[in-house]
Amino acid sequence: MNKRILIAIMSVAVMVPITVDAVAAGKVRYTAGAGTVVASAEIVKENTEEAEAVEDTKETESAESVDTVEDIDISAGAGSDKSIVEIGKIVEELANAENDAIAGYENIGIAKVADSLNIRESADEDGKLVGKMRKNAACEVLEVDGEWTLIKSGSVKGYVKTDYLMTGDEAKAKAEEVKTITARVITTTLYVREEPSTEARILTMVPMDEDLEIVEGGDGDEWIKVEIDEDEGWINTEFIEYKENLEKAISIQELKYGEGVSDVRVSLVNYSKQFLGNPYVWGGTSLTKGADCSGYVQSIFRHFGISLPRTSIMQSQCGKKISASEAKPGDLFFYAKYGRVNHVAIYIGGGQVINASNPKSGIKIANAYYRTPVAVRRVISD
Repeated sequence: MNKRILIAIMSVAVMVPITVDAVAAGKVRYTAGAGTVVASAEIVKENTEEAEAVEDTKETESAESVDTVEDIDISAGAGSDKSIVEIGKIVEELANAENDAIAGYENIGIAKVADSLNIRESADEDGKLVGKMRKNAACEVLEVDGEWTLIKSGSVKGYVKTDYLMTGDEAKAKAEEVKTITARVITTTLYVREEPSTEARILTMVPMDEDLEIVEGGDGDEWIKVEIDEDEGWINTEFIEYKENLEKAISIQELKYGEGVSDVRVSLVNYSKQFLGNPYVWGGTSLTKGADCSGYVQSIFRHFGISLPRTSIMQSQCGKKISASEAKPGDLFFYAKYGRVNHVAIYIGGGQVINASNPKSGIKIANAYYRTPVAVRRVISD
């Protein structure tokens, strides 16, 4: 847990630093003045007589009411009304409470809807729409006020109808059911390899802070298999950390009509977002029943009267080649395996792309540089 708690036992006013983990494991030593009392959580729990003897020495503890582990500053001295045993219980209870968080949410809420839940700027039906939570998406419940609940999910903060939000034990149970465990990259550039070996061929490179979906392996393994779009590869666990994930709200942000951003680009990106979460199907072109990466792109552009070839490698030869720094919403990003284009995504602005990723994720939004793009093409002429 890496949170330190200072417990002072007063005989000659000695402060002893310990960790919550140490208390829980029963490996704590308390030292006080000329006489020394050595106690472990296990011994204290099993032997109440020894605990009473500790209290009789007047080397007892006092503690003010605290809400979190960080607030603890426990002092000891003659006349204190809290024993070492009681202080240990306080520490353990607080540690366990903090460990109850799921995917970082302390007071979790889950969207209880068939499709999506509107998030509004104010607590009324006419409030400005600021975001949407899809079915089973998670949020932090900030305040419940009858018919409306104030929540925060991802970058979106606002009000939702209380009736359409699971809370308490119901939300925790649903979160445990739908959460996923991903591998978050904690090194500048992570190599994804063909086999679980540093000698194996590199499939692609992934930047820091990207979350990779785990296909095989887990905690304690040196190598795990991950899924990146339609590919699978191996990564060394020395360079990742495991992370619980729940879907977050999607913010409603209109693209600005800046220089060079035409109406068709804005419309195309907004249209592409309508299909977020829909399934990935190899060889598919249906925006609702399932599409692969190039099928998704082809169908989106067809809606706007732009004809593209069927495969990503052929699409990468269309239009005009541009640099990534020149990209505008509606341009296409291409990614490769062994130097050959095998994936395509639509740039939506703000350093993000939308793409039909893989069977597990379906159509989703991602960082445009979650893999190193090998080409960026402009097929919208404006």
